[in-house]
Amino acid sequence: MAAERNGIGMVDFAFLDWFWLAAFLIIMLISGIRFYRLGKRSEADYFLAGRGLPWWLPASSVYATHTATDTPMWVSGMVYKLGLSGLWYTFYSSWCAIGAFVAAKIFRRSLAYTQAEWQSLRFGGMAGELLRGWIAGWQVFLNMFILGWVGIAMGKVCNFLFQWPPWVGLVVFSSVCAVYVLASGYWGVVMADFQQGVIAFIVIVIVSIWGINVAGGPSGIAEKLHQMGEAGKLNPFNFTGLFGGEFPLAWFITMLFIGVLGGLGMGTAIDWFPEAQRIQSARTVKDASWSIWSGSALVLIRNALWGVAILAFFVIYPDLTEVKNYEMAWFRLGFENLPVGMIGFFFAAIVAIHISTISTHLNLGAVYITRDLYHHYINPEATQKKLVWVGRMGTFLLLLGSFAFGLIMENITEWLIFALWIMAAGVWLPGILQVIWWRFNGWGYLTAWISNLVFSWLVVWVLPAFGVLPELRDYQQFWALMALGALVFIPVTLLTRPEDMDKLVKFYVMSRPVGWWGPVRREAERRGLL
Repeated sequence: MAAERNGIGMVDFAFLDWFWLAAFLIIMLISGIRFYRLGKRSEADYFLAGRGLPWWLPASSVYATHTATDTPMWVSGMVYKLGLSGLWYTFYSSWCAIGAFVAAKIFRRSLAYTQAEWQSLRFGGMAGELLRGWIAGWQVFLNMFILGWVGIAMGKVCNFLFQWPPWVGLVVFSSVCAVYVLASGYWGVVMADFQQGVIAFIVIVIVSIWGINVAGGPSGIAEKLHQMGEAGKLNPFNFTGLFGGEFPLAWFITMLFIGVLGGLGMGTAIDWFPEAQRIQSARTVKDASWSIWSGSALVLIRNALWGVAILAFFVIYPDLTEVKNYEMAWFRLGFENLPVGMIGFFFAAIVAIHISTISTHLNLGAVYITRDLYHHYINPEATQKKLVWVGRMGTFLLLLGSFAFGLIMENITEWLIFALWIMAAGVWLPGILQVIWWRFNGWGYLTAWISNLVFSWLVVWVLPAFGVLPELRDYQQFWALMALGALVFIPVTLLTRPEDMDKLVKFYVMSRPVGWWGPVRREAERRGLL
């Protein structure tokens, strides 16, 4: 075996193992150099690859970006604890299936670089300007946060393998990735994502199947689970009651509600923001739609492979109780069972998985710094050369910020669930209303964001700590925060003036949103614009 069965021993790399790692890193650096010429031409090239990509390139980038170092940890944590029903925690990505043919088309027609810029197209006046600045600042923070948790996940993997302090894995590989992102911008990101996505998918298939065979194959795993009295882990609908237990029916219904309806809006999940960049980099509206649909389909296939592999790990190590131990399940299947020579290829694939996400969020955060903060508010007359330079400086600042965030994160699963669920719960419904309802205005959306930040910390952390409120389950927190937010943003929307009709007509004619836009559509027809 390449590692000790208890997972404590270091992994010994042979020459071939180091060769795979070195070869991969060299290829990535060459990618950055090769596309430097294209990335430096303009802001559109540095952040959107000139809006000329065929659907399969942004699709591979969607898949690669959402296959990060922390992702198998998160999936492992859920499936080890809950069985196949834990895969429903990843069902939020199903919003892409609807969003690909609704929100993606609307956003691509708008030609906005970012979600923040889209706010100033959808909403006017002071509220629209405040929203653009708010979303831009929030995205700078959130991308640093994401970079930090993905980076520290890599630190945990390197600690498991080589006994390195976690900060080493956090800093080294993110820094290597930053080299080609700084050089070539989104061109380097998307072209490297294609290579990384292919490598990652091949390795996910190999390691998962290998681990499944070690555990006795699908039938052997099923038989062992029955013998252990854990047959329920094979059932993806293994509800533990209506409201109680680890996986209640109420939680499942909540997930369906969020995943299906969320595709009608924009900003209903933190995943929307990387998707938005890929939507705008596609050469046509049709390419944008297919890139989101096919990229998310690959994500669901990947999750299915992981689910069975993690059950294989469970039958081998059924008695792990600490999250930090069993969230390493998929990694341990590979490192403890692959032969010498394949270990290095596996680790190179993990590095690929890691930097595909790091590169995306470095470039994505930089576009908000450049396009929405610097170009829009500070220097509207900036040259294209200046904007590319600011983009590179923004990338470097995000890298430094990610190191700070990474060093304060202890438990990957807990932080990830908080970011995915709670910090977005109160703006989930407003994210839909801004697309489907003409009367929803900028002041309603702005207050939804602000109130959600306050309510999320109160409901999740502060009030339970002081015994004022009991600790709520994840799905209960979602409904509570959505209801509390609605008590704020709906009255604010109805008590403030609608958006200017000229603004709404211009937006409607350009973007063609769905839903309740009757008055705006009639006005556009009256003006002869439709």
